[in-house]
Amino acid sequence: MKNSKTVLIDRHPGRSTQTIGLARELGTDPELIHEPSVGVVGTKGDSQCYLGVAAKVDAIHARLKSRIGQGKDDLKLRLVQPEFTIATSDGIRNGTREMRYSLIGREVTHDALCEHLEATGLAGTIAVVACDKPPVGTLAALLEHNQPAIIMSDGPIHPGHDPKTGEALDIVSAYQVAGHPDPEYRHHIACHACPGFGSCGGMFTYNTMQTFIGVVGMQPLQMVAPASDDPRRLTEFPAELVEHLAAMIDADLKPRDIVQRDSLRNAVIVAMSIGGSTNVTLHAPEIARAAGFGDFWKEVMTPEEFNHLSQYVVPVLTDARPYGKYSMVDIDEVGGVQVIVRELLDAGLLNGEVMTCTGETLAAQVARLEAKPVDGRVVYPVAKPYKPTGGLRVLGGNLSPDFSAILKLAGVEGGLENNTFIGKARVFEGEQGLLKALDETPGSFENHDMIIVRYEGPSGAPGMPEMLDPTSRITTLCRERGIVVGLMTDARFSGGSVGLVIGHVGPEAALGGPIAFIEDGDEIVVDLNTNELTCTALNDPATLAKRKAAWEKTVADNGGIHPNCGIADTRLRHRARHTAVPATRGGGLHPNREVWVREPREAARSGFMPRNRYRPETDKAF
Repeated sequence: MKNSKTVLIDRHPGRSTQTIGLARELGTDPELIHEPSVGVVGTKGDSQCYLGVAAKVDAIHARLKSRIGQGKDDLKLRLVQPEFTIATSDGIRNGTREMRYSLIGREVTHDALCEHLEATGLAGTIAVVACDKPPVGTLAALLEHNQPAIIMSDGPIHPGHDPKTGEALDIVSAYQVAGHPDPEYRHHIACHACPGFGSCGGMFTYNTMQTFIGVVGMQPLQMVAPASDDPRRLTEFPAELVEHLAAMIDADLKPRDIVQRDSLRNAVIVAMSIGGSTNVTLHAPEIARAAGFGDFWKEVMTPEEFNHLSQYVVPVLTDARPYGKYSMVDIDEVGGVQVIVRELLDAGLLNGEVMTCTGETLAAQVARLEAKPVDGRVVYPVAKPYKPTGGLRVLGGNLSPDFSAILKLAGVEGGLENNTFIGKARVFEGEQGLLKALDETPGSFENHDMIIVRYEGPSGAPGMPEMLDPTSRITTLCRERGIVVGLMTDARFSGGSVGLVIGHVGPEAALGGPIAFIEDGDEIVVDLNTNELTCTALNDPATLAKRKAAWEKTVADNGGIHPNCGIADTRLRHRARHTAVPATRGGGLHPNREVWVREPREAARSGFMPRNRYRPETDKAF
């Protein structure tokens, strides 16, 4: 055997008997039970995101079964039955206490697949993934198992339309009318925003991470953008996936051969160029960790390089929701993700020599797919982009000494003067307090308020919920009143959030980060010239010391946990409370908060430097 992690069924009758029985029930040759195992896995949960997964898993399983046998051109392998993981629904649970399970669900997906992959000893896996956290957990498990594997997106949902106005709608549209005074109108939008099935259709976290997975090399590029109900997902794609997996097994091409330092960097650059979700800075470190690189921000890309690329080098190419007009299905209609990759390759921004799951380099895959030129309406050229600067920026400063705070610049709708926002702190000890104020006293919010929501980080919540509900209400409030209200938190945001919203502020409040010491009325400065997030009052050492001492006494008087932290009332939440690592390290659950890496490896440098040939003055080596 080439692969030591592959488990073979030996000749012991006790271990063989159920394997023989399974082969008969699945309709495969019992003589193959002693060969390496292959199978299909899928992600499932309680939302429309997952409704199409089972059909794709069945189609791929059927195609895989048709290729298995002992004939000349057959795959001489043991077929295992499909397995599924579970997850919560981000779309349904946003704004509720149950949203604390969303990011934890990434870890549950990882753990469930780890058990399946390792205990079954799969030598080859095809995964169908939906929503946004389960795909990352799936990829992480595949990287740790490190046997030939390939991923297919289940696909995005089509946008809905308001039958009265013809306006395109999606789930963000529904969240944005939550504060509307007319209950009939709210219900009307809810009924028409999400028809059909598939994962969120805008450039939210799902499509950001599916694009990331494609560009990092673990999903064929043409399989990212088509809608969940696109017939290719049940007809053409299953056969292609099986052939690619067979070739990977034959060549012993494994996930860690594909997910290298430069492929990760490529994927981050593409995330910038599509105005992608801030969650990419949470998930990229976890994917890197699973690939053997324990500290993304030191080994793969420093915050300084990230900001240089986003600020000067990488423009936004897509006119996509939530900051623009179009959805992922529109990107598919103009040629798919491969169009974006081709444009960035031609501009010099991506390393095209990295390997992918198709057995080709990234550049060769794009060439074989005959990727079209950009259309200039949905996807813009690098020379004349939709927005001149990349969609994301990480911030330091006295509120973010971890350099963890993240702003989706592509989604900012106003409030920056000379790249600076100065606001007045309005503090909420948790998301529920903010939602109550938005429900009951929305008029109390004033221009240039900077809302602070704390004790919602990985440990404090526990679970680091995203905040699509309050950000959507704030967006609507600001648009209606012509004001700017910012929001910063140690939690995170949906990819559907827009506005001056800053997440992942760390260290988090529950662990004594500076965000815990802000008081109502403090001046908060967001400076994108220096990429700093600052509370002016905390620049005074005496003020900082006094507030920190008061916070430490409160924690000590409460048995070591700040009373404003959420309740850890299940084993999963208790695990998150005591093991969650910071967002900069992926926000995952690791014993003693020490990031665990299976078979660490060096992040080898290729010598490739991202350049924008239309902006040669921005060339800079790091």
